[in-house]
This record gives sequence, C-alpha cells and structure tokens, in this order.
Amino acid sequence: MLRTDQFRKKLKIEIDGDPWMMIDVDHVRPGKGQGFTRTKMKNMVTGQVVERTFKSNETVAQARIDSVTMQFLYQTGPDYTFMNTETYDQVNLTAEQLGDVANYIYESLECDVAFFNGLPITCDMANFVELEIVDCEPGIKGNTATNALKPAVVSSGFRTHVPLFVEQGDWIRIDTRNGAYVERCKKPEGR
Repeated sequence: MLRTDQFRKKLKIEIDGDPWMMIDVDHVRPGKGQGFTRTKMKNMVTGQVVERTFKSNETVAQARIDSVTMQFLYQTGPDYTFMNTETYDQVNLTAEQLGDVANYIYESLECDVAFFNGLPITCDMANFVELEIVDCEPGIKGNTATNALKPAVVSSGFRTHVPLFVEQGDWIRIDTRNGAYVERCKKPEGR
C-alpha cells in the first residue's frame, strides 16, 4: 500500500479495479488543519482524466503493471498491432491507448507494452526517435538573423518545426516527450 507522501508523477495506482496513472501531484499543507494531496489522474484503460483529493492518512494499492518489449508491426484502421519477439504473440492497441506514441511510431520499432490483468493498456517508447523528413519547404536565403523554424512532416506523419537548414530527405532526432526537433542525424542502420 502507498501513502500519500509517496505520490509522484507517473505513479500507477489501482482504484476500484482499474489502473490509474498520476499526471499531476500537489502536496498541500494548509496553516490549519490536516494536509492533503491534490492529484490529476488518467485511467489507463479508458483514458478518462479526473481530479481527486486524498487525505494525508489515506493509502492506495499500487497497480501491478507488467511490461513486455514488443515490436510494432502495422496499423489497420484505428488498431496498432504489436508482436512479442520471443513468443510471437500479437496484441492490438488503439490510438487512444497509445496517446502521443502514435505520432512517432514506425514499422519494426521496439516499445514497452504495459499489461494490466493480461490486457494491453498502453505503450511506452524511448525519449528520442530518429525519423526522416518527407515534406518541408525550402529554407529562405538570408532569413538567418534569428532562430527561424519552418514546418516539416516526418515519415510517421507527425508535423513538427525544424531549423531552416534541414531539407527534405534528412533524418532528424525528435524528443518524444514534447515533439520538438533535437538535431539532424544520420540514417539509422537497417532502416
């Protein structure tokens, strides 16, 4: 059991048989009275986001989430299919379950798929991913006085902003936590 003073962002707890992930945690200690913890949580099965306040003496159960490294195979409509590379078992996740991961996913990418009671609920990936620029405008000559950016589309279909010197066909590294351009890079081996 977890006490409220152990609450932190990305902590996974179980409430009424459902897994919840804490998005935001605020420990409040008023001048008078008992302290409390204000949280914003996301249901990892349905995607519902709620705010909930816990008293300082409350406890909750930690969710038992199993994580398995799986390889992304393909997308069919709203479903994304992943395969366990050891057992060759396949599971499907929806775009809602993937969240922002759907913006950066590409064929044969290895991700950590989270399971709760044997059901796949979400997918986590590395903080940085290398993708190819498939569409961007040419840089305007002489427009270098400031850190100017231009829109670009990467091979996964995600739209981001890149510096003017980046061209179509270049490979870039993107931070998957915020979708920002990090740097230009070489084409990864095997892609």
